[in-house]
Amino acid sequence: MKFALKKMICVCGVVATAAAAIAASTIAIAQAYPSKPIRMIFPFPPGGPTDLLGRAIAQKMSDQMGQQVVADNRPGAGGNLGLDLTAKSPADGYTIVLTSPLIALAPLLYSKLNYDPFKDLQPLSLVATIQNVLLVHPSVPAKTLKELIQISSKNPGKLSYGSGGVGTTTHLAPELMKSLTKTNIVHVPYKGSGQALIGLMGGDVDVLIMAVPASAPQVQSGKVRALAVLSDKRAVALPNVPTTKEAGFEGLEVPIWYGILTTTGTPKDIVARLHSELVKALTSTELKERLTTAGIEPMNSTPEQFAAFIRSENTRFAKVIKDAGIKPE
Repeated sequence: MKFALKKMICVCGVVATAAAAIAASTIAIAQAYPSKPIRMIFPFPPGGPTDLLGRAIAQKMSDQMGQQVVADNRPGAGGNLGLDLTAKSPADGYTIVLTSPLIALAPLLYSKLNYDPFKDLQPLSLVATIQNVLLVHPSVPAKTLKELIQISSKNPGKLSYGSGGVGTTTHLAPELMKSLTKTNIVHVPYKGSGQALIGLMGGDVDVLIMAVPASAPQVQSGKVRALAVLSDKRAVALPNVPTTKEAGFEGLEVPIWYGILTTTGTPKDIVARLHSELVKALTSTELKERLTTAGIEPMNSTPEQFAAFIRSENTRFAKVIKDAGIKPE
């Protein structure tokens, strides 16, 4: 018995020593981080607000951390390629990814993914939102959102809405509106929201929901009419356009949001460091002014808040996607 107890104590001591050594090694790695460039993956093609946002954050983090944060555009598979690459990267904090609502919507749109958005990626922080606005062609007699819904209710299937493609925010926001208001407006997908805006201005479609920064000039020139901003506050660029809540509709806030994640299993100290650097960058006067000027509203959250938000967005659009029978192209 004494020998067995002595042997157990010896084994426990070895295990404790090994655990202490591993912990010390982990702390040393975290303290040395970053010792090489960090790759920030963009799952979208170059250009547009996503690129502007990501590169602005990468530059600010590079300045803060004394180590380059390199922008890496990896479009493909509807944006899933970039998320998959991050999910399969070493869990060392040297690969991070900028995501759109895709991370919450992908499991609902694709029957098979090469990664699990909820298990393989570690949320760091929400980083920004861009407001969406509901637009109509000037020939549509509706001057308010309520009037548009009334016209659609009386003429089911007669109005059409454009989108930037199946499964995009420009597609799902109108479908959410249809679900909430029990109306029937026909979907006409385009290859990008820019093409959809051209379609709206040309009268090929009646309705379009898209980002405020891209559509504000057309509203101000009178080429399209704005009925409501899908946000909890009015857009600076369109101060006279009411929010959906002000227009009498609850639950129709649909911004384009962005967040940054890294690979699951990344040491907690490194996750904390990345989160801290993101918050520092996003609350800096310089970056806030740069993004706000471009119509992008910077924000931040804890990793836990971002994880919960992804889940809530997945839940919110699950019924919309199922009821509409939405499938990726």
